[in-house]
Amino acid sequence: MAVELRRKIYAELLEWKRRDQGTSAAFIDGARRVGKSTICEHFARREYRSHLLIDFGHLKDGVREIFEHDSGDLDVFFLKLAAAYNTTLYQRESVVIFDEVQLYPPARQLIKYLVADGRHDYIETGSLTTLKKHSGDGEILIPSEEEHLPMFPLDFEEYLWAKGDETTIPMLRDFFEQRKPLGQALHRRVMNDFRTYMLVGGMPQVVCEFMESANLEQVDRIKRRIINLYREDVSKFAKGHEARVYAIFDQIPSQLSKREKKFKLRDIEKSARFRTYEEAFVWLDEAMVVNTCFNAADPTGVLTMSADHSTLKCYLGDTGLLTTLAFWDQSYRDNDLYRAILLDKMNVNEGMLAENVVAQMLRAANHQLFFYSRADSQNRANTMEIDFLVPHGRKICPIEVKSGRYQRHTSLDKFRSKFGTNLGQSYILYTKDLMEKDGILHLPLYMAMFL
Repeated sequence: MAVELRRKIYAELLEWKRRDQGTSAAFIDGARRVGKSTICEHFARREYRSHLLIDFGHLKDGVREIFEHDSGDLDVFFLKLAAAYNTTLYQRESVVIFDEVQLYPPARQLIKYLVADGRHDYIETGSLTTLKKHSGDGEILIPSEEEHLPMFPLDFEEYLWAKGDETTIPMLRDFFEQRKPLGQALHRRVMNDFRTYMLVGGMPQVVCEFMESANLEQVDRIKRRIINLYREDVSKFAKGHEARVYAIFDQIPSQLSKREKKFKLRDIEKSARFRTYEEAFVWLDEAMVVNTCFNAADPTGVLTMSADHSTLKCYLGDTGLLTTLAFWDQSYRDNDLYRAILLDKMNVNEGMLAENVVAQMLRAANHQLFFYSRADSQNRANTMEIDFLVPHGRKICPIEVKSGRYQRHTSLDKFRSKFGTNLGQSYILYTKDLMEKDGILHLPLYMAMFL
């Protein structure tokens, strides 16, 4: 029996439909294979009398001509579309889905007039939606009548839903809010699930395969197909930047395996300059293949205002894909990372997964990613690196990610000493149970979703 995944974005679509009542189109933006088309069709079937899905990757014969020649007369336009797809459209009871709309930008530009017409609802899905750069169709006017809904791989709660577990996360939230440890048995159970989640990841096809077969070898095969699909997208859409995008993408595991995880271009080529690679980083970020984290020069102010975009960390959008990419030239059976994680044998190098999954969880919680890094050869007391900075109200909360049996948190201590009065709660995310010590809240990795 096929697994039907429950996704949080469904509730966001439901709220959009109720609140906007046809005055905007929902635009779902996300990486390839995160489940955009599936959730749209599921939502359309349940919430509307009828729906029409136009897949711009596989257009029916004659549909492009309808857009080119008939969009000026919407009565004719809808009559022809309904006939082409053998679907009846009902005023204010139907939804039209523009799937992979980046492949035909004029359809997105038409949204302004379709929304103004008001007879139907509209949902768009897209990947690589920097249209003027990557579509090949020139610059278009992006409609203001869009409600942007980013979509990410399954988070840990959605992964547990796929297992039939709807009680664990609400329970964990209670422990988090009360700052109470879970106890050894419960923490071990949740951590085992979380380790598996780090290996499997949150790509829907991968999760479904794992839930049906529990076969990690087959799971790894599907992840390889997705990575190859991303590589094909680079060759199709990253025109003029292909070599640099490939170079950055392939370097991600080795960059994250280092103690200092700032992306060093000299590992690609000794004379590399950021301005040469900037567009390639932007392409990967906007394709939502990676989660980019920028250095904030002022960790006590508005982080976006002090962000240094030339000093960054580059995390893969899905941690499950990272486990495969890290051992790309080896078979699943030779992947030591799988065994290390499952057996709770994580070392410093494998800690790259811990930091990557935290980045993934923070992005899924709608945080922009920032870190703090400063080197001072004259005064070592000023040299420090904080993995993540998250605003809470008017305060900034520093987050350190630790794997294995860490002993010290020197950077966090120096950071708190220097900026303490301007900081909110300090956190350490690690593999053990919740603990509060010396004003620092130690949280299990799986609680990053609550920050």
